[in-house]
Amino acid sequence: MANKQYENPFVFGRIASQDTFTDREKDTERLVANFTHGINSILISPRRWGKTSLVKKAMKVAESKTLKLVYIDIFSCKSDQDFYDAYASAIISQTSSKVEDWVKAAKEFLIGVSPVVTVGPDPVNDIKLSFTWSDKKSSEKSVLNLAEEIAIKKKIDIVVCIDEFQQIAEFPDSQTFQKKLRGSWQQHHNASYCLFGSKKHLMSGLFDSASKPFYQFGDMMFLQKIDTAHWVPFLCEQFAKTSKSISEDLAAKVCETVENHSSSVQQFAWNIWFLTTKEVTEDIFNAALDSLLSQNSVLYYNLIDSATEYQKNLLKALADGVTEGFYSAEVISKYNMVTSANVAGAVKALIAKDILDKTGNQLSINDPVFKIWIKRNL
Repeated sequence: MANKQYENPFVFGRIASQDTFTDREKDTERLVANFTHGINSILISPRRWGKTSLVKKAMKVAESKTLKLVYIDIFSCKSDQDFYDAYASAIISQTSSKVEDWVKAAKEFLIGVSPVVTVGPDPVNDIKLSFTWSDKKSSEKSVLNLAEEIAIKKKIDIVVCIDEFQQIAEFPDSQTFQKKLRGSWQQHHNASYCLFGSKKHLMSGLFDSASKPFYQFGDMMFLQKIDTAHWVPFLCEQFAKTSKSISEDLAAKVCETVENHSSSVQQFAWNIWFLTTKEVTEDIFNAALDSLLSQNSVLYYNLIDSATEYQKNLLKALADGVTEGFYSAEVISKYNMVTSANVAGAVKALIAKDILDKTGNQLSINDPVFKIWIKRNL
């Protein structure tokens, strides 16, 4: 086992769990309640705020002998057929403990489908279930009702948690596909669904209008940032576990600098921890911030290189602290936007690129470290 003093106590770029997961008690409680009572859930927030970590935590808390949780990531799905493959495979493999039961379940519950089990170099962990589809049209309904049918047969409840759900908006003939999903899922009593994704504007677009198939599909949860009051003791405790220390004031400064953005707090704290021998100082704090900006500089230069001059000017305004009033003559003049149409075009493009977030009339840069980089480099 590694020496505790040298273990990384912070997590970014992957799912936070156990000791690296902090706060979200109320969100976890609400999500667990939805899972146990069969309420559909929709989680929406900007990327890297910890949605997946939250769902995974709630899944672990809620699961029991009579409640099975299934997790599916559909980020790589480009069509409804890709979705059906990933969806059926995840549900069957995660509701059956034995590989031989996978084939049996596929034959029992899926129409026009032949299951294929592939065993890789590791016969214990590298086993995959896939399908050949002889009649896609007749099999669609059985796939979409799969969780409900298995739940009824096994006398349990099932919650299907679908990560990167916004991908379905990019499928060919997406509206028709969404209607098929809603038409099947809204009739289920033993299976419920948790839908979430990393692109807020696309996720919101699936649920924000009465004309959309998924309008009022379930409990809409708009995640908020974790308060500094919760972050500070977490940061101090994580340092202390590895025989290092950070003052409450500097821990709070970490949060303030990256605007309480979950992943950025963890990444910044990791940089500080790495440079610290015993106690965090202002010099270490500043060096860690420089390191954090340097680590991301290639990504940020690429983002800027692909931006138009108007998009760059809008980003400068946001980095300067302007959050609203972008269409005013003063802002348009100061940041050389020329016309309100240029502002509107830049806003639309940067939201589509997932660089900006819009809440009401306020705009913000999704990545607070990028915001600091802009102030230093543009």
